[in-house]
Amino acid sequence: MPMGNIAFNAAATAGISIDRHNGRWVREPNIDSCMNGLDVDLFDEIERGRTWREDICEGAVVLRGHALAIETELLNAIEGVIAQAPLRHMTTPGGFRMSVAMTSCGRYGWVTDRSGYRYDTLDPDSGKPWPQMPGLLSSLAREAALAADFSGFAPNSCLINCYEPGARMSLHQDKDEQDFQQPIVSVSLGIPAVFQFGGDRREDKAARIPLQHGDVVVWGGVARLRYHGVLALKPATHPLLGARRINLTFRKAS
Repeated sequence: MPMGNIAFNAAATAGISIDRHNGRWVREPNIDSCMNGLDVDLFDEIERGRTWREDICEGAVVLRGHALAIETELLNAIEGVIAQAPLRHMTTPGGFRMSVAMTSCGRYGWVTDRSGYRYDTLDPDSGKPWPQMPGLLSSLAREAALAADFSGFAPNSCLINCYEPGARMSLHQDKDEQDFQQPIVSVSLGIPAVFQFGGDRREDKAARIPLQHGDVVVWGGVARLRYHGVLALKPATHPLLGARRINLTFRKAS
């Protein structure tokens, strides 16, 4: 299917309205926090090319379609990184093989093995520094953070995750960065996924947020250490990525 014919879907649920603020679309749920555990449905036939912002809770937003305008250039840049540092299935400290294939670019790459989770300046597979973060990727991360009201974000690490149907990411916190003043920027490309956004404890009920190709999630501030994850992907195909979902996660590591 040609890219121009793809209809964009938006999360919707009772009590949610859309208003125009500062020249952009902003969805404002009538809830006190993101801990309502709502399962959101999807609107159909959203006008092609429209982007808007959905507030999940204080400190967390979804920027719908934010990366669509540069999708081709973005995918080319990602392919360039993968050519230098191929995707691989890492092993957790407990000895389990992760279902999501990963690689990194930037000064620091995120790795996991028997010795633990950490950031490293060297790719453990090659022993070489991780590929330089393409300028297009770092610009996208900075612009998305600013659109979510986080100024001055300067990511030095981009984790590239590749999901296939059945792959998932269990609820976890991003806390290996040490500097929790910086937000997290997460870009979704390819087949749809359901993002889980929970609370400060793993057992807190998590909201379920459908993500489409081009959506960007940003969280920081009081929401920086919220548990989050991705439900197992359902079988699907995308015109550009086939049966895959690529996720870019930008962080400031130290």
